[in-house]
Amino acid sequence: MASSDSDSQMKIVLGECGYILEDVPHFSDYIPNLPTYPNPLRSNPAYSVVKQYFVHMDDTVPQKVVVHKDGPRGVHFRRAGPRQKVYFNSDQVHACIVTCGGLCPGLNTVIREIVCGLSYMYGVNRVLGIDGGYRGFYSKNTITLTPKVVNDIHKRGGTILGTSRGGHDTGKIVDSIQDRGINQVYIIGGDGTQRGAAVIYEEIRRRGLKVAIAGIPKTIDNDIPVIDKSFGFDTAVEEAQRAINAAHVESESIENGIGVVKLMGRYSGFIAMYATLANRDVDCCLIPESPFYLEGKGGLFEFIEKRLKENGHMVIVIAEGAGQDLFTESMQAIDQKDASGNKLLQDVGLWISHKIKDHFARKNKMPINLKYIDPTYMIRAIPSNASDNVYCTLLAQSAVHGAMAGYTGFTIGLVNGRHTYIPFNRIIERQNKVVITDRMWARLLSSTNQPSFLNPKDADEAKKAEQPPTQLLEAENCNGDDETEKAEQPPTQWLEEENCNDVDEAEKAGQPPTQLLEGDNFKDEQESGNHADNGIKTEN
Repeated sequence: MASSDSDSQMKIVLGECGYILEDVPHFSDYIPNLPTYPNPLRSNPAYSVVKQYFVHMDDTVPQKVVVHKDGPRGVHFRRAGPRQKVYFNSDQVHACIVTCGGLCPGLNTVIREIVCGLSYMYGVNRVLGIDGGYRGFYSKNTITLTPKVVNDIHKRGGTILGTSRGGHDTGKIVDSIQDRGINQVYIIGGDGTQRGAAVIYEEIRRRGLKVAIAGIPKTIDNDIPVIDKSFGFDTAVEEAQRAINAAHVESESIENGIGVVKLMGRYSGFIAMYATLANRDVDCCLIPESPFYLEGKGGLFEFIEKRLKENGHMVIVIAEGAGQDLFTESMQAIDQKDASGNKLLQDVGLWISHKIKDHFARKNKMPINLKYIDPTYMIRAIPSNASDNVYCTLLAQSAVHGAMAGYTGFTIGLVNGRHTYIPFNRIIERQNKVVITDRMWARLLSSTNQPSFLNPKDADEAKKAEQPPTQLLEAENCNGDDETEKAEQPPTQWLEEENCNDVDEAEKAGQPPTQLLEGDNFKDEQESGNHADNGIKTEN
């Protein structure tokens, strides 16, 4: 059985052919004999036309969509969506929403859709907004949220609830939740915020409270693992085009013009990479994951000289976390952190601009005209675009469905195009980063025609560091996997379920089209992998 930081945060279910379900906690795990209620969506006119609007209890989503035909089925997550039974009477629900950390496009959209989802889908009328982040639970006033109050907030940037970094005091927060009679908590924030949400869930569980803790991951840098992308990312990439276009116009309009644009990306260079790929006018993209050097053969200065001689101008996009290892002054500042625990970074855009100017002034090779643009706070503060608005709506509604169904201690996220419930510890265990030995980074290098700034030795070391586990790459014998897993069988209380054959009989009428199994014998598929997800806890 796979291990976790906290056994109560993740339930492991094993199946045939290497199937692993990393499940999320449920009220029934620690509160016995809870009553259930029919889902109000049964009588909701909006859902009356949907052919199958309740998600099947066994539906899961694979983390890796590309697998070998003889390889293990790999890690799955529970699919998000409405369930037939809910664990809250709508009249008894008292929900709250809190936003933490930095600003991000789409925050107000998520708030709006949680409120409207609770009201329009489940008839919940008591929703509070916690003012000012985590510390708002115990030191500030709350805001009453209704569909009327939040009706137009998605057209505004920022968050109507206010936000802050730090201020996490688990005891005070849970005391406030308990004193106010809150039984659903929706927490919107990045990896640090989700780490705090996990601690709140642990204390809620320790006290045996029937309070659902649901996280909606927020990071403009797209550095949260497991999920396909975070909300606000598309908007950030789109808005970054304005800054890059301005840099291109400035550099192109003057002799030996250089435009430098600094974009968000403390540890991950996704915004810089995607903005560069989308723009096509960028000559060089620098990100934290790909080291570079300035002086000497193959260095950045040499490339700038070459590009200026070829085109007469160039545009450089640099992520805020790139090149931090090159700083030689103010080293003390590098070790300082903000209230969220993030390392305070030097302004790499300003620094590299001065370095480029000094280099060409010292060499006396050619006069340059450099313009530096930092659009960071302009990008963070805008409303989300249409694509992110749709994504925020689906995230919010999925979080509401999960909380009403009795799930808790989870983060909602898009995995391979499907919304899933993900255990907190999977979201906070590491940061998502650009893999510089992957095809996407190669596509960027091909687009900009820039050097990788890596020598062959560095490239080999990068490949070794980013090598995926061999078991995900090798086709393993299915029977061998089954024998291995027998010894790792999780506790039986996690594996209570209906008889697998009964489930098969009930689902024959709704069997998916055989073309989805093209290339494999359908009968053999059923016999060898028949309900590998058998063992998921039944929701009574």
